[in-house]
Amino acid sequence: MLKKTLAALAIGSALLSANVMAADYTVDKQGQHAFVDFKISHLGYSYITGTFKDIDGKFSFDAAKPEDSKIEFNVNTASVFTNNAERDKHISSKDFLEVDKFAKATFVSTSVKTTGKNADGKVTADVAGDLTIHGVTKPIVVKATFLGEGKDPWGGYRAGFEGTTSIKRSDFGKMMDLGPQSDAVDLYITFEGVKAK
Repeated sequence: MLKKTLAALAIGSALLSANVMAADYTVDKQGQHAFVDFKISHLGYSYITGTFKDIDGKFSFDAAKPEDSKIEFNVNTASVFTNNAERDKHISSKDFLEVDKFAKATFVSTSVKTTGKNADGKVTADVAGDLTIHGVTKPIVVKATFLGEGKDPWGGYRAGFEGTTSIKRSDFGKMMDLGPQSDAVDLYITFEGVKAK
């Protein structure tokens, strides 16, 4: 009986230790170490690139168990910036993002699957999740890379990532038709998170 009790305690302790190892992080919005950039074809002749200036989120991460990671990401759609005020105003209008009605775009992960390492030896993964834009939610997969983690100069601890994916505007509600060449939007995401103390 004593052996069974000790074994149960040992197993419970091991499980508890495994759960404790995953740390919670807040995306570094204050230091602006978070970016969601996009690229879309303009009439098939060139590309328009832009970014969103207001981003926040949180995630849990353990480098020893990346598959257990979870992430929530929020983008303030009115913060769109393409280096042209009139174009930004148009993108924010009912023709596209309708920011007055849909103030947030969100991503919530549903699974993380490691896929190996890149040429620099950094761990890569497919991060599946639900992306909501313009009030429509669709599943997507982000090709992600764990860039590194460690102490920062201000007494904190950080972890950083980057990822890419491509979506279709036509999947996210009725928007102004710019032709088939302008349906695909390439996204590049990179961010640092600060570990909760």
